[in-house]
Amino acid sequence: MKEKKRLKLYRLIGFALIVGTFMLNIGCQISNDSLITVYSSSQDGDRLTKKAEISFTSDKKSSLPVIKIDEKTQFQKIDGFGATFNEAGMICLNSLATGAKDSVLKMLFDANSGAGYTMMKSPIAACDFASAGPWYTYDDTPGDTSMNHFSIERDMGPNGLITFIKQASRFGKFKIESPMDFAPDWMYYSLEKGEKHIKPEYYNALAKYYSKYIQAYADKGITIDYLNLFNEADNSWYSNVTYKTMGMLIKDYVVPRLRADGLTTKIQLGETANRPEALQKFPDVLNDPEVRKHIHSLTVHGYDWDKFSTLSELHNKYPNIPIWQTEVCYARVGGQPTNEPPDRPLPLPVYEFSDGEFWGNMIMNDMKNWVSVWIYWNMILDQNGGPWLISYEHGDPDDNRQQPVVIIDRNTKKVTYTGLYYYLAHFSRFVKPGANRIKSTGGSPQLNFVGFLNEDGSIVLNVINNGDEMDCKIAWSNKMTISRLKSHSITTIKWNAP
Repeated sequence: MKEKKRLKLYRLIGFALIVGTFMLNIGCQISNDSLITVYSSSQDGDRLTKKAEISFTSDKKSSLPVIKIDEKTQFQKIDGFGATFNEAGMICLNSLATGAKDSVLKMLFDANSGAGYTMMKSPIAACDFASAGPWYTYDDTPGDTSMNHFSIERDMGPNGLITFIKQASRFGKFKIESPMDFAPDWMYYSLEKGEKHIKPEYYNALAKYYSKYIQAYADKGITIDYLNLFNEADNSWYSNVTYKTMGMLIKDYVVPRLRADGLTTKIQLGETANRPEALQKFPDVLNDPEVRKHIHSLTVHGYDWDKFSTLSELHNKYPNIPIWQTEVCYARVGGQPTNEPPDRPLPLPVYEFSDGEFWGNMIMNDMKNWVSVWIYWNMILDQNGGPWLISYEHGDPDDNRQQPVVIIDRNTKKVTYTGLYYYLAHFSRFVKPGANRIKSTGGSPQLNFVGFLNEDGSIVLNVINNGDEMDCKIAWSNKMTISRLKSHSITTIKWNAP
């Protein structure tokens, strides 16, 4: 009898333990789901610093500015954030010891402890920061229409693009978009201003050139996900090829060549020099449905600095084609500003964290005007904003100082992560490819903010405080929380939706 009572007691105790553990787990899950993680980078010293977690409570009236989040109202899908691979960056990295070099790459590409870049740009052959040697293309043999002399040998060198990409890929996963400043010189009428058009007899050769590039990189284990025919074309400085011609090349030459070679690389139309130029030049091509069906995304540069609303106009005209911002930076040639906002005369490169606020607001405003990808220009440069390539006939001058994401002093070996690095990282680390921008309203004049819903159900709210320290109420799903926003800062607020 005693044995039966003891057995029954053990069973009751066991059942109680099971139920208790189950309830504890449920309680922990509820608690974890209600917690909000907060990260801050600020003028007073925070650098992607994780702050104390906060929680939602039942909604209450408040006199504070209110940011309202509605994840049920969604806008464009986000495909990624990043910067550009150039030989100049690899030269700077190679000035460091192996451990220091890996540390920089981890800070840029690691998804957990670094910026977690997921969309990168890699130019096709030379540009103004192909600094490991003289100007080059992959086939500089005049008249070689069969591409018998095509070679990517330089890209495999110690400072080459393939070397750079492979080293970066050890620390993260990213896709690659590739534009081209110039085709091989022999394909043009001349390199004189206004004559930098491809001769029609070389259209087939050009299509083969693009295909050979994609295949050669694939042979080295690198996928070129997006092909962009020309960079800032139909202007005076690079190729003068018109967008109408680019559309014809895509439809009649490039796509047929890629498909015949078994390639599925997605096609982009061309990278405009600024946002309004896209609205001006793209319609001539996109109004042709036979061209439009081949275009994956519309790529623009940010050198107008603030004409964000033109992107919403572009989206309204072509709502089914994603818009990417694929290049912007500061630049000074011969000490004179060539690519700088008119109210920002700056020595280059800029070390001060405060400069990040300018870039953070640009990213934010592009996102709010339908941008799906945001890519900066040079990822890494040295203490002089270089090294740069000089090739005047290709539009690449001397003393071409520019602003990177990371500055490496090749003399002292000091590495500086700029304000731009931190503001961009608040997007690239927390907003994952496949996320959607969601409705976020309210706030105050000194706050700039945008919300996203990741595919895993997490909500990310990025808030830039362009003024003094303040508190702000975040309202979501009949709940609220109060967040302290430091002076001149960017704050990422993240929580899980049900």
